Amino acid sequence: MTDAARPDVILLVDTPAPKVRRLTLNRPHKRNALSNPLRAAILEALEAADRDPEVHVTILRGAGSCFSSGYDLSADNTHGQPFHTAGGAGQWPRHVVDGWTRIWDLQKPVIAQVHGYCLAGGSELAACCDLVYVAEDAQIGYPPTRLMSPPDNQFHPWLVGMRRAMEMYLTGDSISGAEAAREGFANRAWPAAELEARVLEMAQRVALTPPELQQINKRAVHRAMEHMGLRAGIRGGTELQALAMTTEASRAYFSRFHRDGASVSRLLSERDSAFGDYRARADAKAPGESS
Repeated sequence: MTDAARPDVILLVDTPAPKVRRLTLNRPHKRNALSNPLRAAILEALEAADRDPEVHVTILRGAGSCFSSGYDLSADNTHGQPFHTAGGAGQWPRHVVDGWTRIWDLQKPVIAQVHGYCLAGGSELAACCDLVYVAEDAQIGYPPTRLMSPPDNQFHPWLVGMRRAMEMYLTGDSISGAEAAREGFANRAWPAAELEARVLEMAQRVALTPPELQQINKRAVHRAMEHMGLRAGIRGGTELQALAMTTEASRAYFSRFHRDGASVSRLLSERDSAFGDYRARADAKAPGESS
């Protein structure tokens, strides 16, 4: 099925090989911005695959030019959230972290297949998958640190280390897919033209092991990271994200997304113009909505 074959369906589901389920984020006109309906569809499809005895592994990828440009800032994400999270300050970061970390607790492995932009909330989704394979020229980053806040899901120090994480937070710059594989965000990077075939090969290899054993294999790695404080650290990070959103600079910038008909594209270009990247880079495609 081509990306444009079902423009009315925001998540495409297929079986490209025995025991392999594949989910394709299908909002290419929005650079696969993560709206609440799309997040709900992803979680529902992952849970359905986890219950299906014919599925041993799931691939998650994006249609069109990129994996995902982040959360959909053109929408009011306080409405229609796919599951309940206790309210109050920091509800949104707790909500999205609770959502994506559900992937860690699934029985069956989930593979992120990343090409193009993997920004902001899109990078959080990819980081929570069990395996991450990227195109060498992918761009992975969290540009909202420039005018809004640090990430909801602050995985960076755990995956790429303190110094690289600090640089990414203080600049909002992205890293390439090749860098992501070298520095720990991703497992491997391949030329973009090879990515789909290579990911499918890896998925079929992972699918050879029975799911009842794979869930223990997953837990072995996750428990080690949790003993080192990963889950508590990321949950603590949601409070810092909420605190950043109360600063004068963040409130002034974020309020403009739903005021006076301000264009998301224009606001993102304004944010990045001084840095000369993303939309401002003359030879780059626009990343679309990102947060």
